[in-house]
Amino acid sequence: MTKVDRRIAKSQEAIKKAFIELINEKHFDKITLQDISDRANVSRRTIYLHYMDKFDLLDKLIEEHISQLREMCESLSDMDFIIGGQAFFEYFQSNYLFFSAMLVGGGAPNFRAQFLEFSVELLKGDVNTEEGKNMGLSEDIILRFVAAAYVEVVEWWFKNRMPYPPRVMAEQVGILIERIL
Repeated sequence: MTKVDRRIAKSQEAIKKAFIELINEKHFDKITLQDISDRANVSRRTIYLHYMDKFDLLDKLIEEHISQLREMCESLSDMDFIIGGQAFFEYFQSNYLFFSAMLVGGGAPNFRAQFLEFSVELLKGDVNTEEGKNMGLSEDIILRFVAAAYVEVVEWWFKNRMPYPPRVMAEQVGILIERIL
């Protein structure tokens, strides 16, 4: 594993933080690299050392969060939906500005689609259409239905400024998912 220079890591974090703050303040199309560099207190050249443009920065931020969620999934793979869901909702809460901007603020319209695909992928393997309540139903339809409902609930949670704590969200969403799957 290569060691990252602290100054580089600090600059990248400042750039990401500035960008997320800006995306919560104004529409993505209106954000300039100069806005980001001013907010992050770095030069535009520093931004270009790490990112090609604001689209690359956005893509890398999205990849980073989806990757974090994926890693959480792998570490929680043998846990039920409630315990695993609590870790997810706590992660969403600790990254409120990012997820709120992406899902509610219109920061990146394609983020919702990526998050939906991630949710479908997450649920694969938990659907049994061979026996029980879902016998004879299409796995694809069940996965899309549950994943879309999950994404909608997460959006609602952010839109309403997280009216319930992560534990309550995880319990209720987990129970509903277990009832369907």
